This record gives sequence, C-alpha cells and structure tokens, in this order.
Amino acid sequence: MSPEQSQAHVQAHELMRAGRHAQALPLARKAVAGLSRCTPAQGLLAAILLNLGQDREALSVIEAASALPEADAAGCDTLAHACLRLDRPVEANALYRRAANLAPHAAGAWYNLAASERGLGHLEAAEAACDRAIACDPAHYSSYLLRSELRVQKPEANHVESLRAVLATLPPGSPPRVPLGYALAKELDDIGAYDEAFGWFAEAAAVRRRHLAYDVATDEHKLARIAEVFAPVIPTTPRKDRAKFVFIIGLPRSGTTLLERVLSNLPGVASNGETDNFARALLSATPPGSEDIFARAARADPALVGATYARLAERRDAETVIEKLPMNYLYLGAIRQALPDAALLVLRRPALDSCFAMFRTLFGEAYPFSYNFNDLARYYAAYDRLMDHWRDRLGGALHEVDYASLVTEPETTSSSAAAHCGLPWQDKATAIETNRAASFTASAAQVRRPIYRTSLDRIGHYRDQLEPLAKALRAHGIGV
Repeated sequence: MSPEQSQAHVQAHELMRAGRHAQALPLARKAVAGLSRCTPAQGLLAAILLNLGQDREALSVIEAASALPEADAAGCDTLAHACLRLDRPVEANALYRRAANLAPHAAGAWYNLAASERGLGHLEAAEAACDRAIACDPAHYSSYLLRSELRVQKPEANHVESLRAVLATLPPGSPPRVPLGYALAKELDDIGAYDEAFGWFAEAAAVRRRHLAYDVATDEHKLARIAEVFAPVIPTTPRKDRAKFVFIIGLPRSGTTLLERVLSNLPGVASNGETDNFARALLSATPPGSEDIFARAARADPALVGATYARLAERRDAETVIEKLPMNYLYLGAIRQALPDAALLVLRRPALDSCFAMFRTLFGEAYPFSYNFNDLARYYAAYDRLMDHWRDRLGGALHEVDYASLVTEPETTSSSAAAHCGLPWQDKATAIETNRAASFTASAAQVRRPIYRTSLDRIGHYRDQLEPLAKALRAHGIGV
C-alpha cells in the first residue's frame, strides 16, 4: 500500500466513524486499488458498502480479498466481521481460522475463532481455541468466560480451581474480576455449589455495575414515552396465509432463542438472528421536527418503514423470516403498523426467574439494568407496564408463549406458536439439537443440546439469596 493509499485508508476510516459513509467510499476504493494482499483496507471498504446498503458489492470485495494468496491477520479479521454482517458465518469462520494461523501468538485471534466455532456448534473446537487464547495471554479474561459457557461443567472436569487461582491475583473491584467472576459462578452452579456460586455472581455484577454510567430512570422514561406516543388501538385482522415475517420478543434469557430454534427447524423458515433491522427502518423513516425522537418515530410513514424493513430482512432461502432481537418489544406498535401481517410472539417467564436469569449473565453493552437488584426490579416493572399497554392496544395480534410450557410441553406450545404464524407444524422441529444454523446469542452453546428443563429448578437453589430481589419487585407492584 502506497503512502497515498495509507492516507486514504485512514481518512476513510475516520469518515466512516463519523457516519459519513458516502464521503468515505471513494477514499476506501482508492486505498484498495491494485492490492495483491488481504489487508484491513478491504474489510473497511466492505464495511462502508454494507453501511450504504450495497451488500452485493461488499460480498464481491470480501470474496476477492479472501482469494488473495497473501494476507494479514488483521485483514482476515475485518473481512470475517463483514461476513457475519452478511449472515455468512461459515465464510467468517474460515477467515477467523486463517487469522489465527497467521497470528498464532495473538490471543484475540484465537478468541474470535472460539466465538465463531461456538456459533457454528463446534464446541470442542471452540474450547480448544479458548485454551490457545489463554495460553497466549493468561490475562485474556474473556476467553475464560467463553470457555466456561461452552459446556455443563462436571465435578470431575471443570476449571474451578484455576479460576480461583487467577482471581486471587487480582485486586478487589478490578474490571478483570467481572468475566472471571461470572465464569467461576457459572461453573460452581454447574457442579451444585450454589452458595459460593451466588457470591461470585453478586460480586461480579457489583463490579460491572460500578463501572457503568447508567441511570434506570432514563429507561423508565423511555418505555413510558413509547406507550404515550403509540396510544391508539391498532386494528387486528386475522392473517389468512403464513407470515412472511415473525418477530420473537421478550426480555433477554426468557426463551426467545429456544423458540427461534424450534420454528426455524420448520421447512421454509429461516432466522436473521438478532438484528437492528427494524430499528434502522423506523429511524430512516422518522421525520425531522422539534418533538422528541419518540413522538417523531410515531409519525413515521408505516408503508415506508415496512418497505425498508422488508428490503433489509429479505432472504431468498426462506418463505418466512424470523427476527429475534429481544428488545423489539420497544417497537411492537410500530411493527404492527408497518407490517400488519407479521406474526408477533412474546416470551413470558415469571418475574423472579426472569430477573435472576438476566442477573447471572454478563451481557455486552446491552441490558445495563441487569447488574443490580433495584435496577432490575424497576426496569422489569417498566417493561411490565409497557407490555400491558401493548396487550391492550394490539389484542390478539400478540401470541404469548410461556417459557415453562415451552420446555415441559414443547410440541404443544411450539405448534400453537407455529399456528399463530400460519406455519405447517412438524413434531421433529422440537429436536433443536438437529438445527445446524449458526447462533451467536447468549444461548449459543445451550441450543446444541436437546430441550432441557433444569433452568426451571434453578431458582429454588437461590431462594434465600434472591429475597431482596423479590422484595424489590413486590415494592414496584410485581407479583412474585
């Protein structure tokens, strides 16, 4: 890459970060002109093209760069990320593996490969890649957590002692104690050491919360405003044919991934996973004005929102496409207006079970309310009020699915959800372990096993420790 191309690459990257994708595009093209080696420049060009909705050209860039005989590890890594955005996890996996082989001492490369292997259901390969990452850098703490999540640990085969040893070297309250604490808590829970497990869940969550700039009152206001601006009753008409789009929503860890895996096991059904496609479609159609974003979003042209969403979500390999971003519960009114024939499936789980499932999970940047009992109770109450609003306004358009019924009576519960979507039912769909589609959710390893019900029993092991959470929920009007 010439000095002029290097400068163009830097400028294109800065423009993309500023959201000026159209201005970045010619500079990104200049940066890759004549390159005979796969570098981050091709990945940047692909990312800019994807941001502009030019998916076909982005794929051409990826395929051409991937075919080059010489490559940088960073170049393969950026191309792999672009592949994931195009829902090409197998191609991404090959690029992550190439990156790891090009940089065999880079813990990050092995971690990315491990996450990719997990997403494809290659759990033993994922664990081996985690081990490589930790061997390269014992301070690559995310790899410890990912490794712990890959399987149910056993008393005779676990990482409990090694995790305790690493934690003993870290000062109290330090950020690395967060992923390590969650890893240790998960493994202790697996082997039945529940009291100690809760102690580590609580410590890790507390450290995580201290490092977040978050006020649950902001989310309470947001959910209340959504209900205010989407106040009118939205008429419901029975669907005559199978739904083209199915939205599976609910709080995180409520069973959305499980239902997605069952329904996408049916013929002609595929899932786009957890995308922001609807939020992007709604935002792109939101008119300018002096009102707040909520009021302006409520005035978005439903036909334009629906057409934009359909373009973003369209798949050629399926008659019915699932969208499984849990937080689409924020947009149920807008979804119903823009896509009146879409099927809306809402997962429901008892409040205490739901909150504890979130509390014991380390999320990325999402769900910052999940690390503190009071935040959890307040957010859950706000969510409950919003869902009551949607039930009142949308009526029979919402089909609610009880998590306990889903895991104890999967055929009956799932077939009812399928019928709501107009999907022909097959009992074998509940064999989710046969679904080979990639999964990159928090349940990515769990969905490789047959449906199990142990999560229903978990709450009983922590009843005493969760009494403060139960009390906080009751204080906000939530029955426990």
